[in-house]
Amino acid sequence: MVVLAELAFSANDLARVRFAVSPMWEVAPSFRLLTSTTAHPIHRPWVDQVRPRLVAAGLDRGWLCELIPPTGYVPDFLNPAPAGPAPTPAAELDAIRASPADRVRQDLDHLARHQGELGPRLRSLHADPQTRLAKVAEEIEAYWELVLAPYWARIRAVLDADVFYRARMVAEHGAGRLLNDLHASVSWDDNALRLPRRKQPLPRTTAGTGLLLIPSAFTGPGLRTRTTLPDPPQLVYPARGIGSLWTARPVTRAGALSTVLGRSRALLLTDLETPASTTQLAHRTGLSPAAVSQYLTALRNAGLVSAHRAGRSVLYARTAAAETLLQAASA
Repeated sequence: MVVLAELAFSANDLARVRFAVSPMWEVAPSFRLLTSTTAHPIHRPWVDQVRPRLVAAGLDRGWLCELIPPTGYVPDFLNPAPAGPAPTPAAELDAIRASPADRVRQDLDHLARHQGELGPRLRSLHADPQTRLAKVAEEIEAYWELVLAPYWARIRAVLDADVFYRARMVAEHGAGRLLNDLHASVSWDDNALRLPRRKQPLPRTTAGTGLLLIPSAFTGPGLRTRTTLPDPPQLVYPARGIGSLWTARPVTRAGALSTVLGRSRALLLTDLETPASTTQLAHRTGLSPAAVSQYLTALRNAGLVSAHRAGRSVLYARTAAAETLLQAASA
């Protein structure tokens, strides 16, 4: 039964409203997209690139497959409350590893009530959380490195832009306008945030103080919530600008960068519209693999390219600094 959930706010709660960009909150919804049989209208270019790598690595049939069902509840310990505005994947993975055993078992019992009996991996996790959480975190780290890290600069830019937009809204119009504008299904009135589609009540006695707002690229059109004491309640909402996330960028004038970076380095940087291996870049640019490797090393040392393990190969991707440089060159 759907009830009208109301999250009440005191002056102290309102003072503790904050934003965070969380890598781990992108794991479950992105995994669902990659394992779904339905094509996604926005994320399809990303899915087509990443799904073959996911299957080749066997990550579609491991721990995540049992922990993240196609729909419904995802264990709360997979989404620890971000300690700051932009925690690193490593910091959030450490928080997952440090999850109390009772918390893990409680979440798994909740998952079993929603999905039926637990699979063999989750039964072993329930029996020995302290040991098995290391295996779970190891697989999440592999998933992150393969599936999300090569695209994180682009994703992060969209999430940061959303936070900037909403922070400015607070500065110009106040927190009430912010909370009313978050999503069509929520509203702010009489010192309470109302979520009419939530299936359970949301009293402050079980939700902690304040509110943690987390924009997401993959969460879909709806909202996701996490309420676990003593953490503040987390509200994950679709970020603005997701529709253009995978849209091809205007062709950058490589010549404008050539005088600064050199022709070959500029060519590689402009060609990295999507993450690629040394072999793929050599094939696409006509440069020799040895030359590509040399130039990528120089670009990586300059902070313009990042490297990510993908099975036996390494994928190279542009960093946020490179995106800013290319944008300036295209202006």
